[in-house]
Amino acid sequence: MTAAPPIERPVPAALTPESLAQAVATPSVIAQSERLKLTEIFLSVQGESSTVGWPTVFVRLTGCPLRCSYCDTAYAFHGGQWHEIPDIVATVKAFGVRHVCVTGGEPLAQKRCIVLLKALCDAGLEVSLETAGALDISEVDARVMRVVDLKTPDSKEQQRNRLENIALLTARDQVKFVVCSRSDYEWAKTMVSEHRLSDRCEVLFSPSYAQVAPRELAEWIIEDRLPVRFQLQLHKQLWGEEQGR
Repeated sequence: MTAAPPIERPVPAALTPESLAQAVATPSVIAQSERLKLTEIFLSVQGESSTVGWPTVFVRLTGCPLRCSYCDTAYAFHGGQWHEIPDIVATVKAFGVRHVCVTGGEPLAQKRCIVLLKALCDAGLEVSLETAGALDISEVDARVMRVVDLKTPDSKEQQRNRLENIALLTARDQVKFVVCSRSDYEWAKTMVSEHRLSDRCEVLFSPSYAQVAPRELAEWIIEDRLPVRFQLQLHKQLWGEEQGR
C-alpha cells in the first residue's frame, strides 16, 4: 500500500456576522469549508469493474447504513477524520495517476460526496463511484462511472435495494452482484432478465470471497449463457484481506 500523507489544515476561526456576510458574497470561500469524513486514501490497483488493473487512488469515506453479511470493510463503519474537499482533491492528484475510486462504507451516506465527485471530475480525473445502491444516485455527476451493487438475499440487505436507481443507469455505469450461493445466483439471474439490466449497462457477477468457488460461478454463467461479466476481486488475489489494498 502507498498511503497518503496526513492532511493537515488549520481549524477555521469562528464565524462572525461580518465574516459570514463575506462568505455568502464569495462562493469559493464556502466551497473551501466543505468537509467529508475519511477512513483512508491509498494507491493500489483497481480490483473490480471495467477499469480493473489500472493504478487507482481509493478515497474511502467513513460510515455505512448497511450491514452486509460479507462486508470486508467494516473498519470504515466508524471513526475516520474530517478533511476539506480541496485538500482531498490535492492529495489524490499528488499520487500522479488518473484513476480515482470513491468508495466506503457507503460514500453517498455523506451528502457532500456529491461535491467531491464533481470536484474530482473538474480536476481532470477518471472518477468511479462504488455504491451499495440503497441511496439515490440521481445527483451524481454524469462524468462519474457509477458501480451499483445490487444486494442479493444472502447479503441480508436485499430489502435496502433502491430499485428506482435502475432507470437512471446508463451505458457508462455498471451493476454488480456479489453471489454468495446458488440461490443468490438464481435471484440475480432473474433480476438481470426482469429489469433488462444488460441492455442498460454492463453487469458484473462476483463470487463472494470464500463462500462461492470462482470456478463454480463461472460454470453457472457459461451454462446459462448469461449476458454478464464474470469477475474476481483482483486485489484479494494479490493481497488477501490486507487493509488498504
